[in-house]
Amino acid sequence: MAAPGRDPFHAGSADEADEAVRGTCEDASICKRFAVSVGYWKDPYIQYFVRQAKERKAPEINRGYYARVHGISHLLKAFLKKTECNCQVINLGAGMDTMFWRLKDENLLPRKYFEVDFPTIVTRKIYNIKSKPPLSKPIMESHSGESLLIDAHSLDSCRYSIIGADLRSSSELEEKLKKFNMDTQLPTLLITECVLVYMTPQQSASLLKWAASTFQTAMFINYEQVNMADRFGQIMIENLQRRQCNLAGVEVCWSLESQKERLLLNGWEAANAIDMMKVYSSLPQADVKRIEGLEFLDEKELLEQLMQHYCISWATKDSCNLGLETITF
Repeated sequence: MAAPGRDPFHAGSADEADEAVRGTCEDASICKRFAVSVGYWKDPYIQYFVRQAKERKAPEINRGYYARVHGISHLLKAFLKKTECNCQVINLGAGMDTMFWRLKDENLLPRKYFEVDFPTIVTRKIYNIKSKPPLSKPIMESHSGESLLIDAHSLDSCRYSIIGADLRSSSELEEKLKKFNMDTQLPTLLITECVLVYMTPQQSASLLKWAASTFQTAMFINYEQVNMADRFGQIMIENLQRRQCNLAGVEVCWSLESQKERLLLNGWEAANAIDMMKVYSSLPQADVKRIEGLEFLDEKELLEQLMQHYCISWATKDSCNLGLETITF
């Protein structure tokens, strides 16, 4: 999904570590597509980016993705409402995310929607967009002016850009975003989902600092692991390490407090963090009841443990006094 740091104890190269992280993009997309196929939420676009899963995913995994997708969407839409869509969104480590297309369907597009990821992931996404009219048509419909700019690692239109870049280099990131008309004066929402945890604490701090110092009015939403110091957390770390996936930034994931503290120490004015069990409990309960009827869940305890080991943290700085600090669940 984004950029890992080096593991001094792992004999493999940084390229191998990056490759393992790129694999998490595929895993997440397949899980989302499976949950959509069972009826957890509607996403007519995910099918164009990823194959259907070869085997069923466990109900607790599906509910976890349901909470993740709806939790991020809730905060994003609250930001769009506060800014009346007069803003830009930058999804860092976006993978095969379909949010741009779904927002367009709901008439909720920001002024511009940017996605950034590893160049190899971006190349694949651009190939899918170019070869599948249900993806390319909405981009063309929202585009005015001259022809789209497309090359191997980027696509740029009036309302949507996708850029291949390394999130560990803020200067490269800024240069590429500015090339595609990122406006530092516009209220800006930045999103990372299971991205910062693959970077060293120094690298993620640098990215957060860059974002806080670049935009006057901004919000940062981060979804990733939490409570990783306990036994369940250690098992999660070991499972990922077996796949050569090193959580280089796991020390920031010890607690909700450490997640909040990282945001406040890197230039953000206000910050919050809640675990996914709390997010799940705060979602519209009629829909939660509906999805709980889709599949029988044998192990409620396992679902709770999983949800207590992921969180959404978010931070704001609000020089325009838009009331961003009041956004919550």
